[in-house]
Amino acid sequence: MAAAMTIQPLAPRPSPRAIAAWMPPHHHSFMDAKQNRPALKQLQQSAQPKPRRERPCDGCRRRKSKCVLQADRRCVLCEFHKQDCTFVENAQPRKRKIEGPGQDENPSKKRSPTTTQTSSPTSSRGEPVFTVPRKTLPPPKKAAPLKIPHVVDETLSLQRHRHCRYLGQTTALDARLIGLGNFNAKNETDSQVGLLRQVTETEYFSTHADAEVPIPDDEAKALADIEQIVGANGPKLIEIYFENVHPSFPIIQKQAFLDRHRHGDRQFNPPLLAAMYLLALQWWGSESGLAGQVKPDTSRLEYIAITSLTMAMQRPKISAVQAGLLLLQRAKSSTWTLTVQLVALGQDIGLHLDCSDWTIPLWERKLRKRLAWALYMQDKWSAVMHGRPSHINASDWNVPPPLPEDFDESIPPLPPANDENDPQAMKGRSIFMQMISLTNIMAEVCDTFYSQTAKADFSRAGKNTTQLVLNRAKPVQIKLKDWFSRLPPECKMESSLSPNSSPPAEGPPKLSSTGYLHLAYFATEISIHRRIVQSLSPTPTPTQATPTDPYLLYICRAAAKTRLISALEFVNRLRPEHLQAFWYFASATNFALIGTFGALLRVTSPGEEEAEFYRMRLEEYRWTLGVSCQRAGWVRGAVEMVEAVEGMMGGLGVKPRVNGYVGNGEEVMRFGDGSMEEEW
Repeated sequence: MAAAMTIQPLAPRPSPRAIAAWMPPHHHSFMDAKQNRPALKQLQQSAQPKPRRERPCDGCRRRKSKCVLQADRRCVLCEFHKQDCTFVENAQPRKRKIEGPGQDENPSKKRSPTTTQTSSPTSSRGEPVFTVPRKTLPPPKKAAPLKIPHVVDETLSLQRHRHCRYLGQTTALDARLIGLGNFNAKNETDSQVGLLRQVTETEYFSTHADAEVPIPDDEAKALADIEQIVGANGPKLIEIYFENVHPSFPIIQKQAFLDRHRHGDRQFNPPLLAAMYLLALQWWGSESGLAGQVKPDTSRLEYIAITSLTMAMQRPKISAVQAGLLLLQRAKSSTWTLTVQLVALGQDIGLHLDCSDWTIPLWERKLRKRLAWALYMQDKWSAVMHGRPSHINASDWNVPPPLPEDFDESIPPLPPANDENDPQAMKGRSIFMQMISLTNIMAEVCDTFYSQTAKADFSRAGKNTTQLVLNRAKPVQIKLKDWFSRLPPECKMESSLSPNSSPPAEGPPKLSSTGYLHLAYFATEISIHRRIVQSLSPTPTPTQATPTDPYLLYICRAAAKTRLISALEFVNRLRPEHLQAFWYFASATNFALIGTFGALLRVTSPGEEEAEFYRMRLEEYRWTLGVSCQRAGWVRGAVEMVEAVEGMMGGLGVKPRVNGYVGNGEEVMRFGDGSMEEEW
């Protein structure tokens, strides 16, 4: 069957009418028109078929515009567009709306009143008719599933398909000029340099779609390769990560991550997912369900993580900083170059700023604060490890230290986090905050004793070098002593450190990350005494004609020996629950610093007895580290550095015997923490 429409004979066109200039309608007229649209539609449906003389030309029909003919039977618009004005095309069929569930699916009720159904191509009066073929309607489509929004899509720096860049004060886009824009409900305004987002009265970011960055987009392939490597053990590795790494290194918003994972969203940042798997693989052998299986290829997984991170850095996001920090926790991946790149990336998204009053979700503000301090610690301890200048200056750092409430994992309207009262989680957060305080002291130590300015000052001091070093060391040593005395109970080394203690009868002890915190404390203390020992001169030197006062020499070396013995005893008393826990990336270097300090004391020993004492203790220390490698393979790096230091002492000559040498630690111990500062 076909629908036909009768066309009347042609009639003369009316005289042309002038086209009135377009004027923008007033607001009230526009609203009135919207209110009258239902009545207008009803009136049009009841109208009779249009006669032939009112039929628009083919061009106006396609444009769906009003056809105004002139005297030469050419319409105004066709003449304007310089095209032929014809009346030969058939009318286009009207598009039918797809009927949704619950709607009237009877097509006869939706038939246009301007068309009639006929079985002949001509009307009863012999007039030609235009037939419109009726298309078979497809079956009604099912309603699309409800799209579940993810909490990350409302953030500034965690959106899945957009990234942002901080607009600093010295850029060509002045904050006052940006403020003149028209901002929407999300505090965004469009511009030629991207979508600008305001977070405070004076702070702005430019946000861009990820697709705007012309880089090879291999995220889907990288994610597929990662999942192929870990196989079906991915969820288990994620569980291991949040159990062992996250408590004392909380740089990921656990609730947001698990929300996406729970709803089947697998569009995670490839380097971040790979880094989480890599860290979790450290506990592969200790998990009963995984120990018997073939361990995934960590080398291939690390290669994918590093290569995909290079691409991710082109689109600055929090997830890229998180991925880089996690990769740097592995000894093989901890490089100075990557650290510097992460500092630049963090500044690109404004991690160095105080976001307390920004117009972004509260949980993102908390996450940014924790992540910023993790980046700060990475920069400072990497500078210690590589002997390089730090790239984060105190004058450009405006992030307040995190508070206990900044570790809240809950994100409304998601279900509340279930680890708020977990002792392990509370302990890990406390360790993280204490590590931040200790890092600030370590940063001051580096600026005071190892900066180029300090090096020049000590070089010019001549015979007063030791006294100058001691004067500068006293305030820093007091801060370090005060930090240690204020440690909360959960951050102190447990009583299980005692060699005679045994694990509880109810089961294996919980893993504890307090070891890396106390090791960092000894590394900071040793860094102070290392500089003091370097300034001592028992004999005249080209830069110091007068040797150090014998009593001052004895006091300084005795205090240094006390610190070394304390550090060695600490390492000897580490138990499996400490060695198998999460250790900060600088821990291997901090272990090596203890050996380096002992070697320095041996080399600078004034007599044979003292040098022999340090030689024996260093051999014991190397053996202890070798045994620890069985529990923590990453300690092998510290052993290699200690062995390298020992190899450099092959040319050390025989020391003379010195009367009155303190050969054991008993007399040395009387120069404890309290008396040392008094002597200075």
